[in-house]
Amino acid sequence: MPLTVKSIEKAKPKDKLYRIADAHGLCLEIPPRGSKRWRYRYRFGGKAKMVSLGVWPEVKLSDAREKRDEMRRQLREGLDPSQHRKSQQVIAEGHNRFEAVAREWFAKFKHQWVERTAKRKMRRLEGHVFPLIGEMPIGEVGAPQIRRVLHRIESMKTLHTAHRVKNIIGEVMRYAVAMGLVTHNPVPDLAGVLPPAKVTHRASITDPKGIGGLLCSIDEYQGSPVTRCAMRLAALAFVRPGELRHAEWKEIDFEKKEWRISAEKMKMRRQHVIPLSKQAIDVLKEVELLTGHSRYVFPSERSKDRAMSNNTVNSALRRMGYTKEEMTGHGFRSMASTNLNEMGFHPDQIERQLAHVEGNKVRAAYNHAEYLAERERMMQVWADYLDHLKAGKNAADFLADFRA
Repeated sequence: MPLTVKSIEKAKPKDKLYRIADAHGLCLEIPPRGSKRWRYRYRFGGKAKMVSLGVWPEVKLSDAREKRDEMRRQLREGLDPSQHRKSQQVIAEGHNRFEAVAREWFAKFKHQWVERTAKRKMRRLEGHVFPLIGEMPIGEVGAPQIRRVLHRIESMKTLHTAHRVKNIIGEVMRYAVAMGLVTHNPVPDLAGVLPPAKVTHRASITDPKGIGGLLCSIDEYQGSPVTRCAMRLAALAFVRPGELRHAEWKEIDFEKKEWRISAEKMKMRRQHVIPLSKQAIDVLKEVELLTGHSRYVFPSERSKDRAMSNNTVNSALRRMGYTKEEMTGHGFRSMASTNLNEMGFHPDQIERQLAHVEGNKVRAAYNHAEYLAERERMMQVWADYLDHLKAGKNAADFLADFRA
């Protein structure tokens, strides 16, 4: 039954806090001590939430119902009443400057990025954006103001950075729209304001003869045996260089023949499972004799408690005679991707093995489960193919037998 003024006046405190419902989520909360408080209970995004509407009798029953009805309207428009109220308070308190909103956005979402990505985003905001538009109310930041920021970066001959900054500003403005601070994100209106950035592919060896020669050079490498094993595993598992360097023994399951990298360490913040071929297991068994007592599979030569330097593999490649225009540590990924596609493996299997982002969450979950068995086979075929090339045999012969 809906509340009345008389029923509110008659309601008395009890030993424990209790609530009396009115209608459509509005209720009166009565604590053991203190004033009677209006509360509005609702669900948003599948979660139960509650927001305060003031204290009775300062806020009358009719006023509480008006506030409730306004929040119900916000829900129909897809807004979270609690978040909308906070956004309005930010504006009222003068905290709606672009820099303040950008820092709020950053604090809320930084956990989704690896540390170096988060630092890079904030560095670009602090270096290129805040000096020009940081003090402006976000509602006054439109296409002309953003265009001025981008053209200034472009004039520094850093077109790639300009495109990155444009994307970051777009993310901030999209957040501002969601929080009710602005009604329009002007960044999409700036499509075409910057010339396309030239795509530079990381150097990689992809032809079969070149791959065979590279693998022989790795086996003959005269430097650290740990570095040699790191390069051999890079060719077999084709993970990102950072993922290779930070591999930990606790992630390796010899029995299941899997390497599981936690979501926190992955660029896309998603756990990555790498099926290990027989050859990869052999490499790990070999390096275990050298570093099995350490946290990292490939620790730094200076400290066992630190991961291998990010320049170790590239330096080894240079010592072997490969220039940075010919091969890099990241190039093992292109080497595998190019050849596996040519071998006819399903692109989704290859992309999943490369741990590339999948925009559709349902499809991503499906791929994770559906393609693991297929990826196990693919990784073993890839390892066998590398052995074939390293032995100096004809790639066409292997591919003919594989496709037969």
